[in-house]
Amino acid sequence: MQKMSYIALACALALTGCATTEGGSASGLSAVSSALSSTGAGGTGASKSENKVGAALDVFKAATVSDEELKSVALQYRAYGDRTEQLAPPKNKYAQRLERLTRKHVNEDGLKLNFKAYLSKDVNANATADGSIRVYAGLMDMMNDQELLGVIGHEIGHVKHAHTMSAMRTAYMASAGRKAVAASSGTAAKLADSDLGELGEKLLNSQFSQSQETESDDYGLAFMQKHKYSVKAMESAFRKLAALSGKQGGMDQMLSSHPDPGARADRMREKSAGKK
Repeated sequence: MQKMSYIALACALALTGCATTEGGSASGLSAVSSALSSTGAGGTGASKSENKVGAALDVFKAATVSDEELKSVALQYRAYGDRTEQLAPPKNKYAQRLERLTRKHVNEDGLKLNFKAYLSKDVNANATADGSIRVYAGLMDMMNDQELLGVIGHEIGHVKHAHTMSAMRTAYMASAGRKAVAASSGTAAKLADSDLGELGEKLLNSQFSQSQETESDDYGLAFMQKHKYSVKAMESAFRKLAALSGKQGGMDQMLSSHPDPGARADRMREKSAGKK
């Protein structure tokens, strides 16, 4: 399994350009329109028009899959990740620290969330549409408790604002695994590890839009204020990420494709001071 990069405060699971309404009808119509206007793959005995229509219908099935079905796929994908990553056992220091920080947030803002730690030195954290949030040891080593809570609040924001749902829908449309669900009863479909691995690659290549990042930054700050945590921790977390540029393998690539953490730190400083 390819590991998802921690990108400017742990944002590995969202894509842009897929307008989503409940049930996915808007994105479905857009996807079908795109499929019909593109050139179909030529198949033996099939006309170009037939190929276009077939592709459009296939995409439409994926685009209109319900949120509940997508949550089922997200659960399977997360279980796959928990099998293939090195999951911290309950008595491990990382697992215990994360449990201490998050025990009061498993039911947060109408969401049912779960938190686990991965024993990897990657500076990484991510959330999926089912409400699973995973934090890597490398990030936990870098951040103090308040900064880590800021990251967690930011990740909760991506779930609350359905950024992760939009990401899963878009990645799922581009993966072969969607056919297994489309051909069955939906939530009952079980995807093979190869399909889940491919889905992970689609998610790995995704990124949040600027507006999604900003929305989750603001949610994270409001989360810190709501629970009377340190509002300055969001700024200092971004400062630490900015300081990694050029010093840690892979961080330049991660940060180059996402909003500048230094600028986001400045924005958090202004907002926490009530200036924005």
